[in-house]
Amino acid sequence: MNTTKHDDFDVIIVGAGPAGCICALQLAGKGLKIALIERAVFPRDKICGDALSPDVINQLKLIDVSLSQGFLQSVRKKDVNSIRFVAPNYKHLDFHFTNPNHPASAGYIAKRLDFDNFLFNQIKGLGDITIFEDHQVEQLENLENEVLVRTDKRRFSASIVVGADGAQSVVNRQLTNNKVDRDHYCAGVRQYFEGIDELHQTDCIELHFYKELLPGYFWIFSLPNGQANVGIGMLSSEVSRQKINLKEKLTDIIQHHLHVKHRFKDAKPLEAIQGFGLPIGSRKVACSGHRFLLLGDAASLIDPFTGEGIGNAIRSGRIAADHLLKAFEQKRFDADFNIRYDREIYRRMWTELRVSRSMQKMLKYPGIFNFLVNKAQKNESVRTLLTSMLNNTDLRKELRKPSFYTKLIFK
Repeated sequence: MNTTKHDDFDVIIVGAGPAGCICALQLAGKGLKIALIERAVFPRDKICGDALSPDVINQLKLIDVSLSQGFLQSVRKKDVNSIRFVAPNYKHLDFHFTNPNHPASAGYIAKRLDFDNFLFNQIKGLGDITIFEDHQVEQLENLENEVLVRTDKRRFSASIVVGADGAQSVVNRQLTNNKVDRDHYCAGVRQYFEGIDELHQTDCIELHFYKELLPGYFWIFSLPNGQANVGIGMLSSEVSRQKINLKEKLTDIIQHHLHVKHRFKDAKPLEAIQGFGLPIGSRKVACSGHRFLLLGDAASLIDPFTGEGIGNAIRSGRIAADHLLKAFEQKRFDADFNIRYDREIYRRMWTELRVSRSMQKMLKYPGIFNFLVNKAQKNESVRTLLTSMLNNTDLRKELRKPSFYTKLIFK
């Protein structure tokens, strides 16, 4: 194993997921020498719920219309035009985004194995991006005039390093004082199945907000070829407080829960249960410092309510690329300059993240959720209002006001 070779670059990006690939793609052709270091070999799996929000497609369009078209034409996926919310009282409410009075871009369910590989293939072969797969970053050293990165196979140097290496980011761990806080972290488990009964084959994803999981949920997301992504996401502080083993809890729900067990009678698991962590964006953390930036999950940009992080990961990759071009133009890589990146991240994302955190906190009170679903089942205008709230951050703010519920009582 060669650990003495020293390769010089302008930018080192650690992690070839959506955030890292988009950042690299946006920097391509700008006169910079870029190293993209990835610990796995593509195509590789990423433990996730596999849901792609409408924002993901919008972000791809903003980068290049051909990029979004390429995704639509080549990635195996399932259209999502409706969401089923199952309240703690087991009553459900379907939100249909194909309603002509409330149009919304369709989301999708696509395995990260396929989606991430699609993005990775966009940067393969670009002359100014050198890809190093199967390289595990072991140590980073932040010096005055450069940053050094050592993997298990070679050494690198650059003007700046970009940490796009996910929830367990080594860049975050070694270069910041950010600490894991279980009140701002979610734990999740996932298992692929085939043959689930009553699976919505057209356009619906299911979120089951069972009382014992709040403020988390059990999900069933339909995939192509009769498969489904099934899992649980819960706030880590609640997992710890209740001493829950999420893998055992998922199995228990599938086998014994009165509301869904009949649907799994003939279902076949396609893998063992997989676990993953979600650093949610319910607090502000340091996203930069001297000669480094953090992107996506490494910067804790996951939506606290839905657990979706791909849209913000792609957005952070775009913001990071813009910032890096300015940094090289002004030859500034210091913490005082890079704090501008943090400000831009939170200028674009903090309002929505804060509102989602408020909605997550509301889930601790199952009576509120039951009330909203009961009211919406009986009143078309309430159902229409809640559908609009899913797509409008300003409207979602109303959910935090007691006056909103007072009005619903008399509606």
